[in-house]
Formats: sequence, C-alpha cells, structure tokens
Amino acid sequence: MYKGQTVFSQIMDFLPIKKFRRCVDRYNGNYRVRSFTCFEQFLCMAFAQLTYRESLRDIHCCLRAMKQKLYHMGIRGKVSRSTIADANENRDWRIYCDFVQILIHQARQLYSNDDFGLQLQETVYALDATIIDLCLSVFPWARYRKSSGAIKLHTLLDLKGNIPSFIAITEGRVHEVNILDELIPEAGAIYIMDRGYFDFERLYTLHQYSSFFVVRAKASISLRRLYSMAVDKSCGLRCDQIVVPAAFYAKKNYPEKLRRIKFFDTDKGNRLNLLTNQMTLPAFTIAQLYRCRWQVELFFKWIKQHLRIKAFYGTSENAVKTQIWIAISVYVLVAIIKKQLKLDLSLYTILQIFSITLFEKMPILQALAETDYKNKITSGHIQLNLFES
Repeated sequence: MYKGQTVFSQIMDFLPIKKFRRCVDRYNGNYRVRSFTCFEQFLCMAFAQLTYRESLRDIHCCLRAMKQKLYHMGIRGKVSRSTIADANENRDWRIYCDFVQILIHQARQLYSNDDFGLQLQETVYALDATIIDLCLSVFPWARYRKSSGAIKLHTLLDLKGNIPSFIAITEGRVHEVNILDELIPEAGAIYIMDRGYFDFERLYTLHQYSSFFVVRAKASISLRRLYSMAVDKSCGLRCDQIVVPAAFYAKKNYPEKLRRIKFFDTDKGNRLNLLTNQMTLPAFTIAQLYRCRWQVELFFKWIKQHLRIKAFYGTSENAVKTQIWIAISVYVLVAIIKKQLKLDLSLYTILQIFSITLFEKMPILQALAETDYKNKITSGHIQLNLFES
C-alpha cells in the first residue's frame, strides 16, 4: 500500500519553490507574518481552483474536514475563512503575477517544439482580450459603464502549446489597442490580431522591430493598390495585393508597403480583409494563420468554464487580481505536468481527475494512468484543436 505523499503534494512538487520565495521576498510578502505564509495562501487558493470551490466558506469547510492531512500538504498555519480573506486582501498580487511569468517561461520551453498545424518555424502569437463582468455595487473600483463594472483580461497566446506568454489585467474601459504599447516585440515572431488592434502607428512599431503582424482591417480604411498577385480562388482566396495607406495621416504613421489579402471563410461565411507586413508566405497560409486566432478565444472560454475567475472570494482589487493570477498559474502548472509526465490526456480530463484525488495517497501517475476512457466533452472539432495531445 502506498504510504507516500498525497496527490496534491505531488502536484505542488512541480512548482519551483525557490523562485516562488524570491517573488515573495521581492515584495516583502511575509513581512511580520507569524503564520499562514504566502506559499500557504497559494496552496489554499490552488486547492480552491483544482476542486472548484465556490466561496471562502466552501474552502474552509473542505480543508477543515481534512485537517489531519493539511500538514503533509504543506499547510502548517491555521486555516480559517478570515485568514484566507485577509491574505487575499493584503498580500501583494504582484507576487503571484511574477510567479506566473516563471511558470510560463518553463512551460514555453517544454512546448517549444510543438506544432499547431501550419508547420512554421516562426513563433506565432494570438492577441485578444476578454471581459469579466463584475457587479459595480460590490466592486466599485472596477467601473466599466455607467451602471456596470468589469475588468479586462488581455492575453498574448503562444500557439505552440497554447501557453499565454503575456497577460495584463486592466479596467474594463481600457481599449485593447493600448496593450500594444506594453508589449515588447519579438523579432521574427508573427502577431495575429483582430480589428480592435488596428492602428497604423502601433503596427509600424512592430514592423520596425522586425516583427510580423496579421490584422483584420477596418471597413473604413482607405488603401491604394500598387499591384496584384494571382490567387487560387478555389481555396477561398479573393485577392492578394500590395497596397499603401491612402489617407494623409495613415500614410504618415505607416510609410511602408502592406500586403492585403481577402479571403472568404466558407466554414463561417465570413469575408476577411487582412493586412500584413509578411511578404513571403503564401496568401493561403496568411489566411490560415488568422483563423488560428480563434485559439485565444477558446483559451478564454476554457479558463472561464474550468477555473474560478468569474466568481470571486474577495471584493477588493488586490483579492480579485490575486485569484486570477493564481488561477492562471494552476492552468500553466497543469500544462507543465501534462508535458513532463508525457500524458495522453486533455487538460480538462487531468483537472477532473485531480479534483477528486487530491487527498489520496497514491502515485500521481497511477491516478492519471488508470483511465480507460476518452474524454467525450472535448470530442468537438473546436476544443480538440486547443487541448488534444
């Protein structure tokens, strides 16, 4: 009979603990803390994410029922509802934000050789944002509209492994295009964006850093065609042209040539008017690249369905951001475990198994290997693209 660690402890063993402590020390997270350290707070919040807890009372009741096992899970301090609430209120959320970046760096190295379907050597990113609605009377700091509150989660998703490489949490009123000012462009990388990020001045900044972009053009944009290339209309292409901005300020903000590709998406019946500074790839590959942007939409849908980022355990800005960053760290941690253990399971299936085996004392591979079923929920074409092995 196995007498070792619980499944939860084995999951947490994949965390780089020394690097986590450096993040805590950077912001003096444990200053004058006698019990319930930042790491114990992280463990409790990660437990809540892995087991789909609904509230602080829910977390407290579950942990209290298993209090004899908490010490072996790494939770030495007293766990109460007020203790967790105070920690979420007062511990700097930047601790967990910095720690997520460490996990992301580790995960991207593991998934660097994965292929997302187009067999390109370049790193391809999909950039988008999603709204998380909040009640304005409960979260007065998150003003979005006159009578509603919200925050916005901006994500730059690396399509190799669907790992977020950049995440920013802002007020709901912040427009998506402003996030381009915070990105550090990567030379040679391809950035796929919707029309909300269309801004000639910012796109030219990407071009100057030797980065490539594929963006959906706004309907009102005025362009002057220089010449056209032949296209195969049987695959959905309508035109492949070299153009320049026609308006005075647009031409001033982007003085170089652009490539315009028009594509008819037969699956959804959409007509796509794409602009890019990538002049060498085939036009059909550019169109397929833009269709891969849907992966970031699926990422938002997945984390909203399977992680606790829509209902919050605290009402302050610090508590909300802490919960979101820890939720993202759990997502990246599960992706790391999947890759390091070479599991042929979807992230959804792994999370479901973890949710009912956290307190079991059994090898983690045994818990994950004894599954003689296929995940039927992710059998649809859309989710398979995102989470199949």
